[in-house]
Amino acid sequence: MAPHNISRRNILSAGLAVGSASALAHLPSDAKTIAGEMPWAPGVANAPQSVTPGGYQFLSTNEAAFIDAAISRLIPEDELGPGAREAGVTTFIDRQLAGSFGAAETWYMQGPWGGGSKSQGYQTRLTPAQLYRAAIKAIDEHCHATFSGKSFAELQPEQQDQILTGLEKGEIKLKGAEAVTFFETFLQNTIEGFFSDPIYGGNREMVGWKLIGFPGARYDYRPYVAKHGEKLNLPPVGIKGRAEWTPRS
Repeated sequence: MAPHNISRRNILSAGLAVGSASALAHLPSDAKTIAGEMPWAPGVANAPQSVTPGGYQFLSTNEAAFIDAAISRLIPEDELGPGAREAGVTTFIDRQLAGSFGAAETWYMQGPWGGGSKSQGYQTRLTPAQLYRAAIKAIDEHCHATFSGKSFAELQPEQQDQILTGLEKGEIKLKGAEAVTFFETFLQNTIEGFFSDPIYGGNREMVGWKLIGFPGARYDYRPYVAKHGEKLNLPPVGIKGRAEWTPRS
């Protein structure tokens, strides 16, 4: 059973509305014109960086185990298809935390540190990478104390749901991190990874797009503009195309 107020239906509905700004914030935002340098090069400003294959770049083994287990509860594999873990969302989150999103490169992270309202969004002084590192460590410590030395990844699914629900409601207090802030950030990143273009490491084999019938990054939608409410039955296309397409020689 998913945590309080979380269901696959809610996840998918939220996924259609949430932005994927973190997946697009790869390039540095330095104002090079101050140094007299050309601030752009042809084809660079709009060129997304494809995820490089290989092991994790930010997550430790224990952190990756937590992410794998937690995203499997937020978007589980079920009769509708693969879940977040099968879609490669852990890799997506790892690459985001290792990049400019994790370092909050484009965010204002200085003082003054007045109290913010919930409507103002992310308020912690920690960067996303720092938040993940501190929160996962604190969650596992809580699990060790509560479940006879077991980490979150070692718990039964219903126990994992109990922990996630406690984080969502703010009932679990974490050392060095704010539980609700972490949960909301983690949930958003999970949704982003499930529905982002596969070039960023998640949505493997476009399972998220196939689930909701999204045709992807197609060049021309003009023949379908007037087909309101109709099922298009178009196979999704990513920024790099489809795996079954053979490049022309």
